Amino acid sequence: MLVLENLHRIVTCAPPGVSGPLLGERMGDLAPVDGDLSVAVREGRVAFVGARANLPAEFKSAPRHDCRGLLLTPALIDCHTHPAFVRSRADEFELRLAGASYEQIAAQGGGILSSMKAVRESSDAELLNATRRNLQRLRDHGVAVAEGKSGYGLNLEHELRQLRAIRDAGQSLDMHTIRTCLAAHSFPPEFRGDDARREAYVAEVCNNILPAAAQGGLAQRADVFCEQGVFTVPQATAVAHAARRHGLRVTVHAEQLCAFGGAAMAAGVGADSADHLEFADAATMAAMQAAGTSAVLLPGSTYHLRMNQWADGRAMINAGLCVALSTDFNPGSSPIPNPCFIMNLAVMRCGLTPAQALCAFTRNAAHALRLDTAQWGLIAVGARAAFALWDVAHERELAYYAGANLCAGVIKCQGWRS
Repeated sequence: MLVLENLHRIVTCAPPGVSGPLLGERMGDLAPVDGDLSVAVREGRVAFVGARANLPAEFKSAPRHDCRGLLLTPALIDCHTHPAFVRSRADEFELRLAGASYEQIAAQGGGILSSMKAVRESSDAELLNATRRNLQRLRDHGVAVAEGKSGYGLNLEHELRQLRAIRDAGQSLDMHTIRTCLAAHSFPPEFRGDDARREAYVAEVCNNILPAAAQGGLAQRADVFCEQGVFTVPQATAVAHAARRHGLRVTVHAEQLCAFGGAAMAAGVGADSADHLEFADAATMAAMQAAGTSAVLLPGSTYHLRMNQWADGRAMINAGLCVALSTDFNPGSSPIPNPCFIMNLAVMRCGLTPAQALCAFTRNAAHALRLDTAQWGLIAVGARAAFALWDVAHERELAYYAGANLCAGVIKCQGWRS
């Protein structure tokens, strides 16, 4: 047992009578509590939330954690990240600043292929240490649950190495990871050159890599980059169906660079989410809403790539979609491990309010990953004991102080995973 005490405000993300994600205007109802507050934990679950004076007698002699009058929220859930990378791509960042396009850099062997080369050339220890470093950066900013994608291996051996590195690094940091096989991230050099080679790689992903990734629970999900110049809608559909056959849930990179049809395809196959969505239109949003496909917005990549088109989060909320946010932390298009900076971008450019931005990194992010929203992304009796402490007076400040690390610590209690 444990008691967190000396809290002045708790943001529970648990309005009474609401189950599942927070939709529409309810997305801003974070049900905060003020006063001299405590949270009690038993066997890794929340057992009490409320005034310290009302703490049940069974916790009177339990160990205490002094929260120093800070703000408590659920620990953040980062539902779209690429943490298994070995080196930065700051050299490409300089090239883009000098005027080179994403396509020009990729044609010179940069982009995803640059990260692929580094992963393939790394030892297992180097890959694990780099992945642990990257997940630690997220944890330092309040994240206890991270979805992590492969996608820099692009063959059977190295995709599995990435997934194992994400699993093992997460365990060593006491983070809960949801692992996604993104073998359909790009075409590796050995499968480029003509349509027949590309189709052969799609078959390799469907028939060999995805079954191996699913074996023993190494991955729980599969992703595909459905975009012009990468995987076509028919190819992405084949990957999604293959993933389902092997027991993997599905998500899709979609509508990032143009209106290509990836999000509508995601809705058509019943994907958990479509992610990016800068070019999603009203018809696409309606199809996603009807299918129950969540919208995961990644404004860090929009910012870092200096794009002019931002995802219309306000329209998606109004359309009744479950809207989540994520860092998209990766070495190329979003080297940003700070969720609060992402919240700032979502507020400034995507139409969310500060409260909605926090909901999008907690309860709604849990739903986007199909975690149980009675257990994840909220502070309520029965929920997992995973919290973030913040050195602010009010949760609106998380999106206000752009770029600062406001997290004073992540607290997870023994048994929280079970």
